[in-house]
Amino acid sequence: MSWPLRTLAACCLALLSAGTAVAQAPASVRLEDERRMREALAGLKPQRPGVVDAYVIVAALDSDPVFGREAREAGRVLAARFDATGRTLVLAGDEGSDQADAAATPQGLARALTSVAALMNRDEDVLVLYTTSHGSPHAGLNFRDPVRGDAIIAPAQLAAMVSQPGFKNRLIILQACFSGQFVPVLAGPRTVVATASSSMKSSFGCSAGNDWTFFGYALINKAMRRPDSFERQFRRAYVAILGWEQKLGIETSSPQLSVGPDTAGWLAALDAREPKTASAPVGQPPAELSLCDSCER
Repeated sequence: MSWPLRTLAACCLALLSAGTAVAQAPASVRLEDERRMREALAGLKPQRPGVVDAYVIVAALDSDPVFGREAREAGRVLAARFDATGRTLVLAGDEGSDQADAAATPQGLARALTSVAALMNRDEDVLVLYTTSHGSPHAGLNFRDPVRGDAIIAPAQLAAMVSQPGFKNRLIILQACFSGQFVPVLAGPRTVVATASSSMKSSFGCSAGNDWTFFGYALINKAMRRPDSFERQFRRAYVAILGWEQKLGIETSSPQLSVGPDTAGWLAALDAREPKTASAPVGQPPAELSLCDSCER
């Protein structure tokens, strides 16, 4: 097994025993988390009647810095891509002057989803959800925070989080190992689901020192900065990731895309308002790509 495969597979599998309980954070942390969440939710703009508005929620569910870096910049990219400035909420850790809107916890994510649903016209508007974290097979998305505890968000739990508030039009993008396990429970006629891997495959680039994972770099930082439909942006990212994995000699992660039959209208409405010119990538490519001289970065 090559060096990158050993390292990146371990970062997906090391959290299998993380458990499902979240520890009680100190009172001072909980009070600050509550203040920031309340202010962030209060600052969201209302929906515009007659306009297909996107409300974007980005969550870094693990305290490894790569996920926070990815989430904070993904929030900026997705806000621009979907004309969602003022309607975007980033839940992640802070790093110096680069700060998120609020901390990410499973409870915080559920609260954000419920609050955003109350602002939307759920027949017209679109939820865009992007999460980035480690993942475990036959389990779900790993949440890990040294202060706030550990948990696993199972597919059924995430499905409940996005269905109970009444969202109808949904674009859900999950960056994690084994994230394809979420596709069957999240897919629906008015839903698009994109995942970094199949249900039984690792995804790569989650080294703590990275600015981006493979999937985040290819889809968010590269493809979604170039004007195009979301489906073509995903396919461009898929081809890039496949090429990197083949040249590095690692098993393909097999990113997944499920497009519901009744999504064309809201996808077209969002595509029509995306920026007309490309923006430059931010941050460094995943360090693992430096092992491949022929990998396009």
